[in-house]
Amino acid sequence: MRFALALPMTDVLAPEEFLTGPAIAEMAHAAETLGFHAVHVTDHPAGDQQWLDTGGHHALDPFVALSFAAAATTHLRVQTHILVLPYRNPFLTAKSVLSLDVLSGGRLTLGVAAGYLRSEFNALGVDYDERNELFDEALDVMKRALTEDAVAFTGRHFRSRGTTMAPRPVQQPHPPIWIGGNSARAMRRAVESAQGWCPFPNPAATSAATRTPKLETLADIAERLERARAYAVEIGRTEPFAVCYSLTSLRGSGRADDPGAVRDEVDALDALGVTDCTVGVHAPTRREWLARAEQLAALLAP
Repeated sequence: MRFALALPMTDVLAPEEFLTGPAIAEMAHAAETLGFHAVHVTDHPAGDQQWLDTGGHHALDPFVALSFAAAATTHLRVQTHILVLPYRNPFLTAKSVLSLDVLSGGRLTLGVAAGYLRSEFNALGVDYDERNELFDEALDVMKRALTEDAVAFTGRHFRSRGTTMAPRPVQQPHPPIWIGGNSARAMRRAVESAQGWCPFPNPAATSAATRTPKLETLADIAERLERARAYAVEIGRTEPFAVCYSLTSLRGSGRADDPGAVRDEVDALDALGVTDCTVGVHAPTRREWLARAEQLAALLAP
């Protein structure tokens, strides 16, 4: 089991503690020293005030934040968890992916999803009802832009007569792509077109808001993984793929108030075939955050 530690890029109430270049560098370096496999950040470029007032959160640009993390480390992976593909022109996304992969020395894992927040789509001028089609288009174009020369493509809202990007990514043919979402469509996309799948804990109470099916129990994740494996057999996929999930026993405060429950959940997910877990800690100061990260690393160590 590999663990990706969340960088607290949503803690805007204490920007001097968490949202400076030196702060990101210190936290990323600590994550690497403590043995975490990766650090991860999320993507919300234009959340509206109503969403923020009802549980939403701010976030720094993922490529910028992860660039600071990569610059302060040597082998720690940097992960988008997740990037909303329909928000951006796929050639722009490919250029950002290429740049971060090259400058990090091949340490980017690209977690992507179709998105769910209608108000954010509206703010960015993207048709919410097109999000699935835009996602599929972006995934195709982005991979082609990272691996081919003179990519000619007429999309739903753009046209390229022959785009070439250089240099090629360090990770060949491109950085690993993990597709997020709990729906059957997201799972099929991951098995068909990606190197990993990122289902996420989702109580029934929030299922309508996030526009993806509920996923609450170990039995739920076991059933979804069985479907994914069956679909892989059906389409003849032989390449293994990563499965990234979030530890529910660490949700809320992010503190391991019940270490036994955390270890039990890790062991259960490992037995089901989950390969990676996203984890996080919360604290009012960076000093406390670093101390809690150290405690979590000790708990998660084999």
